[in-house]
Amino acid sequence: MATGDTIGASPTLSHEELWMYDRVDTFLEYLRYEENYSENTIGAYRNDLSQFLSFIETTGLDRWDAIKRETIVNFLFHLRDREYASSTVARKMAAVKSFFHHLVQAGEIHDDPTATVDSPKVKKYAPKALTMEEVINLLAEPAKDCSVKGMRDRAMMELLYATGLRVSELVGLQVGDMNLASATLRCRGPRHSERILPIAPRALEALRVYLDRGRIQLLRDSNEQTLFLNMRGGRLTRQGLWLIIRYYVEQAGITAQVTPHTLRHSFAMHQLREGAELSEVQELLGHANISTTQVYAQAQQDRASERERR
Repeated sequence: MATGDTIGASPTLSHEELWMYDRVDTFLEYLRYEENYSENTIGAYRNDLSQFLSFIETTGLDRWDAIKRETIVNFLFHLRDREYASSTVARKMAAVKSFFHHLVQAGEIHDDPTATVDSPKVKKYAPKALTMEEVINLLAEPAKDCSVKGMRDRAMMELLYATGLRVSELVGLQVGDMNLASATLRCRGPRHSERILPIAPRALEALRVYLDRGRIQLLRDSNEQTLFLNMRGGRLTRQGLWLIIRYYVEQAGITAQVTPHTLRHSFAMHQLREGAELSEVQELLGHANISTTQVYAQAQQDRASERERR
């Protein structure tokens, strides 16, 4: 595990309690190397499980098989007493449930104490998407800049909208994932999933310009295979990409609230509006469950109904 990844335990813990912290660290390694979870997801699991272990310390329990359903329910009440949002409680409980499911699968405990504990229901909000006019205005901004930064930013923005990639997937792309001859790219998603996506002509042209003229100017290490580089020649981060998107949103005069996934949401909504099947959009987005994709279809119907009422 990378430096700083371990969960911090109190120095006053017993040997058994320290072992519990070590076991959670091993679980985080499993998520990273076996399940291919992103660093952001692992970080969230680390924080949530650390909070759970801190709660367990107060109970005096020092074995996994000593933790019963009542303990899990009390932890749930503990979270509610701290007035966390339902979505936050649900996320923390999901981490705890995942951990105990892993312990059962590993044969370390026989019964899962979380199995019959329900997490709070979280209201699903319709994804926010840009209008087609807003997308056009947004993508026009980096095209005004002929510098190496403009070439890179235009390629990234065009690719985000043309493919519906997650931000983490975009910054994780390698040069070898691009097949310009077939106008496709290989995307590695969560949990070792992989999908091949078509690249629309506008995005393909922007990508060619970046690869032919832009990336070579940013490259500092000839062994670096990351597709999109920062201005120092290193891998662009999610935070760096978000700052770039926010800059162009402001330049385009877009007042709607925009998040790092807004272009992904816009891609999905516009694909459905243009007649794509829900299953096709599910495949493009890399959703494991079609119910995740259905929120876009519902949002599309809601918008259509709203227009009819006007």
